[in-house]
Amino acid sequence: MTIDNLHQLHRLIARNRFWEKIFIVFGILSLLVGIITLLALLIDMTIDGLPRLSWQFFTSFPSRKYEEAGILSAWVGTCLVILVTAIAAIPIGIASGIYLEEYAKKNWLGDIIEINVTNLAGIPSIIYGLLALGLFVEQLKLGRSILTAGLTLSLLVLPIVIVTTREAIRAIPNSIREAACALGASKWQTIWDHILPYSIGSILTGIIIGLARAVGETAPLITIGALTFIAFLPDSPFKSEFPYISFNWLQAEFTVMPIQMFNWVSRPDPEFQSNAAAAGVVLVFMTLAMNAIAIFIRYRLRRRIKW
Repeated sequence: MTIDNLHQLHRLIARNRFWEKIFIVFGILSLLVGIITLLALLIDMTIDGLPRLSWQFFTSFPSRKYEEAGILSAWVGTCLVILVTAIAAIPIGIASGIYLEEYAKKNWLGDIIEINVTNLAGIPSIIYGLLALGLFVEQLKLGRSILTAGLTLSLLVLPIVIVTTREAIRAIPNSIREAACALGASKWQTIWDHILPYSIGSILTGIIIGLARAVGETAPLITIGALTFIAFLPDSPFKSEFPYISFNWLQAEFTVMPIQMFNWVSRPDPEFQSNAAAAGVVLVFMTLAMNAIAIFIRYRLRRRIKW
């Protein structure tokens, strides 16, 4: 290699490093813009809503008087709807992801299914509301209930769980599969004992992202008939006599935190804005708590695998 070629190579390396630094700076600035904007919104919402946060706010039903209004029915409804969503979406989503990645044949039918699942993750949420209104409310006669709301949001979350599960499984090296098969493990034993434990962290991340999106959804729930003002709680899932479990709460009417916030924001009285801000703080805390639980579970699982 001649001296001129060496000089050209050095100039090319220097130019690439320069553009690499420019990209890093641009990425950091973009990240800071998003973080600063989010922090500004959270700080402003916390300042407005913090004075309204009290035990009475959590244990009171909505009211026409802002000083007596609370979020009891809203946060209970949110928890129950998300519980139904998780029970419906997580097993089906993980099982579908495993089938599509490990068992489905790589042909035109598999390609069509993959394209449709990916596209479903980007469909506007109102479409799921219209689908649920026709299927669950009108055809299956489930009513405008917690069960219908949970199933509606599970349709919204399902594509996210499927895509995340497939990506997590795909990231596991084939050497692990080959080693398990070499020791005589069946395909399902390989998936259950090796693939899933190593990929569960990424799968949990996708599940939490999907559930966090479901927590903040309003349009599909309004479409199926969620109430904007509700002053009662569903029946308790537990009862004192055998079999000690009741499913009557699944048929109860409901409201959720985003709808309660929308109701307060639409009020002409500016004092209700503080109630909406306080409810927003609670909703953000619920989302952060879900993420914290997922991080803890992921840490424990990875620690167990390591040891």
